[in-house]
Amino acid sequence: MRQINVLVDEKVGIIADISYILGKAKINIEAISVGVIGNKAVISITVKDDKRAKELLEANSYKVLSSDVLAVKIPDQPGSLAQITKLLVDGGVNIVNVHVITKGGGNALMAVQVDKQAKAEKLLAGYIIRDTEGA
Repeated sequence: MRQINVLVDEKVGIIADISYILGKAKINIEAISVGVIGNKAVISITVKDDKRAKELLEANSYKVLSSDVLAVKIPDQPGSLAQITKLLVDGGVNIVNVHVITKGGGNALMAVQVDKQAKAEKLLAGYIIRDTEGA
């Protein structure tokens, strides 16, 4: 799974503009998270066509970075996130970004970005979802 990260100066209307650009191109936002530090914002977006979304946003003067993320399905209950993060920590894998994509049916689907993708895939093999369509 791929995620795009948009790096911007924090100001009113950024999410409205980005969602308009993607919506007009019929690109659905599967998940979004926003972090603001000082006057800068990082908007992490998961879409099916990350290459097209990246091209469109760059054509509209946005600075965009793409990254791989793991789609991880865990039980939606206290301690589940702690279990998978402990597996990563014990394996020497650093989490760079994590956010919830969706919750339902007693489960949570998380997007997890790490510094050692291949190692994390082995450590979390029982939790990784390859096709997020029906997750």
